[in-house]
Amino acid sequence: MFRLNILTRFLLRRFFSGVGLVMLIVCGIIFAVTFVERLPSNPTAIAALYESWIRLLEYVPMFLPMAVFMGTLLTSYNLTKSTESIIVSSAGLSPFQAARPFLVGACLIGIFATTVINPYSVNISSKNITSNNLKLIDGQIWLRESSENGYITMNAKKMHKSNNELIFEDTIIYTQNSTFKLTQRIEADSITLSDNGLTTQNATIWNSDGTTTKSEWSTKTLLTPQTVLDRYLQPDQISFWDLPNFIKKMEAIGAPIRGHLVQLWTLLFLPLTMIAMAMLGIAFSQTKQRRNYSFGIKFSLGIITCFAVYFLINMFNALGATGALPPILSIIAPPLIIIAGSGIFITSFDTI
Repeated sequence: MFRLNILTRFLLRRFFSGVGLVMLIVCGIIFAVTFVERLPSNPTAIAALYESWIRLLEYVPMFLPMAVFMGTLLTSYNLTKSTESIIVSSAGLSPFQAARPFLVGACLIGIFATTVINPYSVNISSKNITSNNLKLIDGQIWLRESSENGYITMNAKKMHKSNNELIFEDTIIYTQNSTFKLTQRIEADSITLSDNGLTTQNATIWNSDGTTTKSEWSTKTLLTPQTVLDRYLQPDQISFWDLPNFIKKMEAIGAPIRGHLVQLWTLLFLPLTMIAMAMLGIAFSQTKQRRNYSFGIKFSLGIITCFAVYFLINMFNALGATGALPPILSIIAPPLIIIAGSGIFITSFDTI
């Protein structure tokens, strides 16, 4: 429990207002730019708005830490400008005590982003999955299935989801018997994978005897749309709530899971990252009324430092994804470093 409940509520309200204003401005700019970009490729403005909304949700995790940082700076500046920071200090609160509502607010934003925004974003974007959302080999889709009847190998240039089916474009399928002898080669502009197997309405079929036919083609497969997506989806296309079980399944079939572990720890420790960015904002906003002339310089330096921190976080994430660092260490190290550095700065400023 905080020392002054009324003051805590006041500071929380000001913090959420500052972060909300920054988010509104950034989201508005991104949404407007995306809408103009998507408008020519959509049949209606409503469809363009919907696609822009999906893209905006995908961008939220990228700029949310910076929004918390800039919102903290903005809130602190407004408190200083209106001399409300003097009232807070007069209430007997040290910089760390006055910062607690900001840190709690940042933590709540991180929890909300992980448990609500991420699942909602994944659920919306999963309705329109394309090959851009898959981990591809040489930029192409390769599927292979083995059974008692033989082997099926499929190569496709593009893919998109339609309802509960996957539609592959510019597709070539090779069928082999149990002794690996090629029996058929099928080419089609599009092939549909459903729970019932692979089907196409107009295929060119080369048979093992040298004959060529053009007709419908279908075959039963063990592959289903869900198994394909489970194998090829990128980590950011999987909900936070589904990631633990998904990682277990991927590990059971021997698939690489390091990227998924990085994504899981990133979402799990997102509240800690938000706290670190709020702490950094508080450190750079430390000022006194008689030194208020330096606040603009600190604000500018803080923005530059924010981009440097963003680069640091991405660098550690890359080290975790490549195996140079354990995934959990690559995620928690940057916010802990930021919190420690910010705490030292706040303490030194408070003792001046």
